[in-house]
Amino acid sequence: MIELVDITKEFSSSKNEPILGVDNVSLTVNRGEIFGIVGYSGAGKSTLLRCMNILERPTTGVVKVDGVDLLQLSSKQLREARQSIGMIFQGFHLVASKTVFENVAFALKAAGVKKEEIKTRVEELLEIVGLKDRIYQYPAQLSGGQKQRVSIARALANNPSVLLCDEATSALDPSTTKSILALLKRINKEFGLTIVIITHEMEVVKDICHRCAVMQDGRIVEQGNTYDIFSNPSDPLTKKFIDTVLSFDLPSRLLQTTTGKLLQLHFWGEIAAEGVVSDMLQSHKVKGNILHGKVEYIQDVPLGIFIMDLNGAEEEVNQAIEYLRERVSKVEVLQHEQSD
Repeated sequence: MIELVDITKEFSSSKNEPILGVDNVSLTVNRGEIFGIVGYSGAGKSTLLRCMNILERPTTGVVKVDGVDLLQLSSKQLREARQSIGMIFQGFHLVASKTVFENVAFALKAAGVKKEEIKTRVEELLEIVGLKDRIYQYPAQLSGGQKQRVSIARALANNPSVLLCDEATSALDPSTTKSILALLKRINKEFGLTIVIITHEMEVVKDICHRCAVMQDGRIVEQGNTYDIFSNPSDPLTKKFIDTVLSFDLPSRLLQTTTGKLLQLHFWGEIAAEGVVSDMLQSHKVKGNILHGKVEYIQDVPLGIFIMDLNGAEEEVNQAIEYLRERVSKVEVLQHEQSD
């Protein structure tokens, strides 16, 4: 659906040395999926997104949407092609002096839709985003979440096949973020819309994205299925992002009370629903105390992490650990690292 090949974007600087915003990135977004691109500020993720609809023209590379190389189109052809690529922004980009109706209608007028068809289409769009009762209000009368819903309605006006979202939830509170993500997920499912989301929040990726990529210094350092990235990240930056969602630090006071081996157990997929720990405690002469744990669901598949203190004779404890290693996804012995 979206294919980026060897994309590089350079910006000029006052020192006559180009600044590299995107550095030789290749990426494919499949039709109908929600794809997340995550990275810290300055990683190049927003620049890469803007290269997808040529709001930023790449210095080198190929940009294909639905098999069409956008860089080979004339200005007129590119304007027409952009009608199939909707875009929403962190700052909403609504016209303060125009009503909700007028803000959404603007995209339809720009596309040459007949006047008698615009009202019907705007009402239909506002019904989709849950704002039909706000049709004649102004942006100043709306909450942040409602403004973003207007932006989404406007982006959907011309029935795009692709929706690009540039930090669309970072200005919103957690509850509103959840509702906007739920709306995007519903739009993706009901209309088969391909969605690309730029974010610095791994929680957003976990909640909604089928696949994702992690960017640093203009490059993609890791990409793949979201569940695989969360369950077994390989790049240090990816691990750092995952830690914001799945990791937890135990209080030093609690660590001082542990007398056995401190284990971190990872449960991927269906294993997370099995009673492996209770079976281990019943079959081995050891005692275990769960100190912390949580189960997250990524694309409705469970991913669990638990920390436990395991006590008993050294031989029995070692056998219990081997038992766990054969039955859970990953076992880490943390005691020495934590007690330094």
